Amino acid sequence: MMSPALIALLPLLALADPWPRYTIDDSSRGADGVRLADVNNDGLMDIAVGWEEGGVVRAYLHPGRGRERDEWPAVTVGQVKSPEDAVFVDLDEDGSVDVVSSCEGRTRSVFVHWAPRHAADYLEPGAWHTVPFPVTQGQQLWMYALPLQLDGRHGIDLVLGSKGQNASVGWLQAPEKSRDVGAWKWHKIQDAGWIMSLIDVDMDRDGDLDVLVSDRKGKRRGVYWLEYPGADAVRRDATWKRHDIGGGNREILFLSLGDLDQDGEDDVIAIDKGAIVWFRLPEKESE
Repeated sequence: MMSPALIALLPLLALADPWPRYTIDDSSRGADGVRLADVNNDGLMDIAVGWEEGGVVRAYLHPGRGRERDEWPAVTVGQVKSPEDAVFVDLDEDGSVDVVSSCEGRTRSVFVHWAPRHAADYLEPGAWHTVPFPVTQGQQLWMYALPLQLDGRHGIDLVLGSKGQNASVGWLQAPEKSRDVGAWKWHKIQDAGWIMSLIDVDMDRDGDLDVLVSDRKGKRRGVYWLEYPGADAVRRDATWKRHDIGGGNREILFLSLGDLDQDGEDDVIAIDKGAIVWFRLPEKESE
């Protein structure tokens, strides 16, 4: 993928008719983003949330069509301080979807919240079990986790991003037995400033998933993607090639993908302070 041909600034305009807002939970403080997945195979999206100031991580099950505006059935899967991010992933591949939380503040650890094995117990807080990954404890201000199979072995791995001193993008390698949290290994990919987004997407169209990144701070901040070097290469700790997209002169927050101009190609949409930044893929790459 080449650098984007167009960078457009789209101002954040007040809507004449704002969308209505419905509260599905107000039981804690500082809900810091949502991650979606269908954890019970009913065809409806469920939600994982870390409440940063409240120090709880919660999972919400979609109540069914027509009841979305009501409070959702929920469970506190764990209590950890300063959770910045929470994401669904079946780490131990037992068919019950766990939650991984990334914590900053003084906690500086990544936790797995093991889900109960029986679906009937999913909303029972006492059936969940929370443990930290020892290799992450007290190491970095963890901001984001992206479940992704990287080394072609064992279970799903975790791409992690952090902020502040010694910040980085890297990945946790799953051992043969995923529940052996002490056997997970950390592999640093590159230095970072303040990671806000990690998205798995095939940027170079070679059939595998790369990692799209937004970095808010530092000398090499901006929007870029890290080229997946292949399973054999990551097992050897090979270098992931970085491809810059733009935004190095801005404070880029969150990212999304979408075909804004309907040309058949996904563009990168980024949030900057006071504006939406649109990075548009060139219409045709040079040979």
